[in-house]
Amino acid sequence: MADEGPRPGEALRYADEACSVRVDRARVHIRFSAPQRVLSFAPYRGGYGEAQSVAIWQVTNAQLPLGVDPLALLASYMQSLDAGGVGLLTSRSIDKVEVASAEHGGLRARAIVTAGLSNALRVGDSPGPLRTVGTINSVVQVSAPLSFEAAIEALSLVAEARTLAVLEANEPSRRSLLPATGTGTDCIVVCSPVAPTPELYAGKHTAIGHLLGSVALSALRAAVQGWSSEYGVHLGG
Repeated sequence: MADEGPRPGEALRYADEACSVRVDRARVHIRFSAPQRVLSFAPYRGGYGEAQSVAIWQVTNAQLPLGVDPLALLASYMQSLDAGGVGLLTSRSIDKVEVASAEHGGLRARAIVTAGLSNALRVGDSPGPLRTVGTINSVVQVSAPLSFEAAIEALSLVAEARTLAVLEANEPSRRSLLPATGTGTDCIVVCSPVAPTPELYAGKHTAIGHLLGSVALSALRAAVQGWSSEYGVHLGG
């Protein structure tokens, strides 16, 4: 279970009856009022399971000197907050988080995004590390319960929105110098309520897919464009 109530130093960024987003100097903490089915490739408790919170932790180079395991560091952070939650890492200033929400036909969706493109890459680029790091973390939640298959479909929509937002920013791959489509460490988390009769589909023709795609693209555009305005190296610019 997620911890109860705000912690010292946290500021409320967003809240409704089902979800709250609180930010402090170290993290974004997304809490849900009820357990969620979660599908993700998050570095802490990724995969498919249940959770009631998601945290995005800001880390600096000073916190990750040679010999420090970032996954172990993340695990220690999550143990202090919500061991049963899902955890992600970012080097982006945590106060740059973007939140979007929308309603349609009695459904509500939310998206919470942090974005850094210092290691922007194009799908298919050659492998290997870059000197700089950056990642785009996208956490989305919809009020309708999703089947496993629908959650996969929803995750693919968020990935599509991420790619569109990065292409619109006109950032080059730091490897090939072609238009980037993301970074080398992007992460997506899809959440929906636990229920015995979940929705079977979440594609673009559905109200769920429309909502998820809309809020994801809105938050991703804002987060990516915010980073690009500060640090970007634009194609043709």
